[in-house]
Amino acid sequence: RPAGGGVSRVGVRGEPAVDSLAQLPAPGNLKVHLYNAQQALSWEPVSLDSDPRPVVYQVQYKYSTSSNWYDVNKEDSKVDCTNLTRTECDFTANSLSEGFPRRFNISLRVRAKLGGLVSAWATAPWFEHYRNATIGPPENIRVTPEEGSLIIRLSAPFDVPATEAYFVYCVYYWEKAGAKQVTRPFRSNFITLNDLKPLRVYCFQVKAELFLTKENISRPGHLSNISCCETAADASVKLQQDFLAAGTTFLVLSAVVGSCLFLVLRYRGLVKHWFHSPPSIPPQIEEYLKDPAQPILDALDKDSSPKDDTWDSVSVVTFPENEQEGSPQSTLNQNAGPSHQPTEGVLCAKEAATCLSGLDGAT
Repeated sequence: RPAGGGVSRVGVRGEPAVDSLAQLPAPGNLKVHLYNAQQALSWEPVSLDSDPRPVVYQVQYKYSTSSNWYDVNKEDSKVDCTNLTRTECDFTANSLSEGFPRRFNISLRVRAKLGGLVSAWATAPWFEHYRNATIGPPENIRVTPEEGSLIIRLSAPFDVPATEAYFVYCVYYWEKAGAKQVTRPFRSNFITLNDLKPLRVYCFQVKAELFLTKENISRPGHLSNISCCETAADASVKLQQDFLAAGTTFLVLSAVVGSCLFLVLRYRGLVKHWFHSPPSIPPQIEEYLKDPAQPILDALDKDSSPKDDTWDSVSVVTFPENEQEGSPQSTLNQNAGPSHQPTEGVLCAKEAATCLSGLDGAT
């Protein structure tokens, strides 16, 4: 029984006996593939140069406790390998209740058929799945970092009945650039690596080993791919990180605020220029610019708020020249006679001198 690494292959046992009536060569190079739950038989093709028709193959099996051969068909094995055109019969079970029993010794044989021509049987050696299968690495490996530890969760390479076999797991781990260590065997799918340094990167590989329940026999499996993960920080390291983060944030904010104040003071005039609202044109000038034919003074006074002009009342008293000598002084009162009634005029405050000269001329 082979027990090598990789996929187990059970080769053909010697050359098959040649039937005198057979005119087809027997299939050669038989190999039984046993990897985890996989079970398959393969062989080299057979052909006749004189007949282009396709060759079909028939596969049979028997247990070591029986002398009878049985066809690999859907009734017994859930797979039909009685008239195959391909050179492989895959009888891997979809569940524990299907396929060949893994704890039994089984032998397989195959022959070629072409019309009425039949080859001799080619027989593969006996095999027992649990003893000869190659065990792969665990599947669905997941890791969770904790404070100074790593929690590893995994699944078995394939399902096995607890009454027949079970798996144990070992973890090979090491700190990067450090020495490799190995854990004790675990039957649980939940493994914790303790006593690790915080905030350090650790790499690990997991290996499964199959043990038979009623026999002192085991099948070591293959190592998984290398996985690496950083452990989480403990409470003291977290506190230091919080203080460091707070101090860094304070320094950054202080630097930003100080830089802003320096720039504002340094370029104060430029800042005022940027944020000062631009001067606006008075509406009178704007209207004049729209209509340059309009007099500028009218444009300025058009929209100004109307105000009452301020007027002053001025009373001017005049006397004839012939009476001026007899009256050395003049009085400004309302008791004067009709001939000496003063002439009153209301004058514009803006042009008072012009109004007075006009009144003198009228008098």
